[in-house]
Amino acid sequence: MRNHILPAVKCNAKLWLVNIFPKYISLGNIALVAMALMTSCDSMSSDFANLTNSFSPPSPAQAAQWALDPYDAENQRRGTVLLANAPWGGTPAYLAMYRLYVEDNADPLVKACALDALARHGEASDAQLVAKQLQNKNIQVKVAAAKALQRIHDPQVTSILCSRGTDENEDSSVRIEVAIALGQYAADDSFQALCAMIDQRELAVNFAANDSLRLLTDHDFALDRRLWLSWYRANKKPFRKELQYLYPTYQREKGFWDHITFWAPLTFEKPGVPVGMDESKLAPSTAPEDFQNLGNTK
Repeated sequence: MRNHILPAVKCNAKLWLVNIFPKYISLGNIALVAMALMTSCDSMSSDFANLTNSFSPPSPAQAAQWALDPYDAENQRRGTVLLANAPWGGTPAYLAMYRLYVEDNADPLVKACALDALARHGEASDAQLVAKQLQNKNIQVKVAAAKALQRIHDPQVTSILCSRGTDENEDSSVRIEVAIALGQYAADDSFQALCAMIDQRELAVNFAANDSLRLLTDHDFALDRRLWLSWYRANKKPFRKELQYLYPTYQREKGFWDHITFWAPLTFEKPGVPVGMDESKLAPSTAPEDFQNLGNTK
């Protein structure tokens, strides 16, 4: 009986492979093509939305209305971002709003955007308010606070920067930004914290700490903590006479739509001196290009 069944099974398998299986394959190909088209349509609609927005951006009144919306955190976030990036975003009324959101807003994204706004338009006296957010439970808030302290100079915040930077339980994205911020403080506690960060597990943290040490000392012992410390102990004046620090900025290569929207040319922020820092102590040879992230992965 088994000999009679096998030919039938083989015949059915052959029919399935010849007639039915190709249909499944073609259906699968159609599904894949459809998914690709839907994805490209979504991308194109997003690009066209950006193009439309560049023709008719929200008015200042609309941005302010969104930022002050007490019922919608997304509107608050969107409005705060628009105000922060406007030339007039540093007026006293808006500064008061940013400070209020940093201190009291319950939404972490709104708080992070307010920190970014204070970083752009704040004063040296805002450093303490910003530094408190390094103890926030939300990582995005802590990263925004650390980045803000790269732009706001106050030697009194070095203790909390050192504490966050040397805590290996802290998220590495926070410690990277802290290491960059410490590059503006030529002090023993900053140096010791940066040396400790060179020995941490994450390579990105190590490199950020080494960059700050090079800025502070004009020496480079790479990621050798022992060599850094022995050199430091042997020198009575280990730090540069002139400051080299500029807060870093981000740049990227222009894309297709950046060239199409010629009426709204894309510009990038240049590295600058943190508010509260004495610019007269800045070395004239400081090159802004050294503080730019060009966004290239080549």
